[in-house]
Amino acid sequence: MNVFSHPEFDNHEHLSFFCDPETGLKAIVAVHNTSRGPALGGCRMFPYASDEEALRDVLRLSKGMTYKSALANLDLGGGKSVIIGDPRKHKTEALLEAMGKHLDGLGGQYIAAEDSGTSVADLKVMGRHTRHVAGIVERTGIDGRPCNGDPSPATAYGTFIGLKAAVKHKLGRDDLNGLKVAIQGIGNVGFRLAKHLAEAGAQLWVYDIHEDNMKRAVDELGAKPAAAEDILTLPVDVIAPCAMGAVLNDNSIPEIKASVIAGAANNLLERPDHDQALKDRGILYAPDYAINAGGIIDVFYERTSGSAEKSRAHVETIGDTLAEIFRRSDDSGRPTGAIANELAEERFKKHVARVSTLPERLARAG
Repeated sequence: MNVFSHPEFDNHEHLSFFCDPETGLKAIVAVHNTSRGPALGGCRMFPYASDEEALRDVLRLSKGMTYKSALANLDLGGGKSVIIGDPRKHKTEALLEAMGKHLDGLGGQYIAAEDSGTSVADLKVMGRHTRHVAGIVERTGIDGRPCNGDPSPATAYGTFIGLKAAVKHKLGRDDLNGLKVAIQGIGNVGFRLAKHLAEAGAQLWVYDIHEDNMKRAVDELGAKPAAAEDILTLPVDVIAPCAMGAVLNDNSIPEIKASVIAGAANNLLERPDHDQALKDRGILYAPDYAINAGGIIDVFYERTSGSAEKSRAHVETIGDTLAEIFRRSDDSGRPTGAIANELAEERFKKHVARVSTLPERLARAG
């Protein structure tokens, strides 16, 4: 397995592989950049088909977190971790405790949060052995309801705000009543996004690998079920990918009929040049790490003891950020992803000259 010559390796500061035969834990942690602060990112558990697939995912996701935090103007760096395994079959308390011990051994340069395949309860189990976990504090959420630290409501709300900004820019409408939206992935974030859209009057089509998730959306929100092979090619206004990444590729892009792509999934583009391919087809793409930053914003305010009101207000700036990206894209003729990358790089690269020491980063992480 190549690392330094891997196509997704981007001068990552740290990469560690952890194996615990007793619990069956096999995990990878990647820290991309800590120039703005300690690296914070989700801990994902997924039954990767190969170690190479897991490595590719963690490298891409950790870099995405650097860009996400910078674009959201947060004093955080970018990192991610992945656990190889089926969360519905292989997850145990012992495995999660082993993961917590490994995280603690990293000394605070990486802070784990909830992600696909893990929950707040799982992070609390890891937290028995490390303080370097986030999104687990009981508090008031951005919706005013009691929250156990789960960032999903904020991620979904930020994606909803971003989707509205994209629809306004591309379709010239503020009202979502009757808007046709296809949602790929109807888990914690996807379902909450679907609920926001349903309450706004949108018509929904949904797909998820788990039948119970689809049934919930159909029964509770009036969504229409779709097949896996059809969800990205339905004749709708908006596609909202909220599952795994790399779904925008050479095969899917030519078949897309929607005018807008605005979803919560990370790393939607299989390759950077697919950004231009979407623009060439007249499809407005809301860069994933710009639109799905609500969760990381909310976790940041949890760690800094900020109020739910401040967190919500910050999440709502996602719409303003995307509107600026769309305007610059129109003015320059360049794709939206490239514009978002430039803005993010400006914000984290200017910090390189004053990179803090590890003790300073630990103090900020605490």
